Amino acid sequence: MSEPTANTRRRIEVSAADLPLHCPMPAMKLWDAHPRVYLPIHETGEALCPYCGTNYVLIGGPQAAGGH
Repeated sequence: MSEPTANTRRRIEVSAADLPLHCPMPAMKLWDAHPRVYLPIHETGEALCPYCGTNYVLIGGPQAAGGH
């Protein structure tokens, strides 16, 4: 198991396997993060977290979300 990553990256690429998308993500350190918020990335292929400003980009765009 890898160490949790610091919440310092501001652009993160995610895949359909990460859906439904929420911030912070499981690999981030949660003790210094904000409350979990679900992000609607399936419509445009991008989502911005309203708490920390992290920009999530869906690899393959909205069509990669499939039925999510």
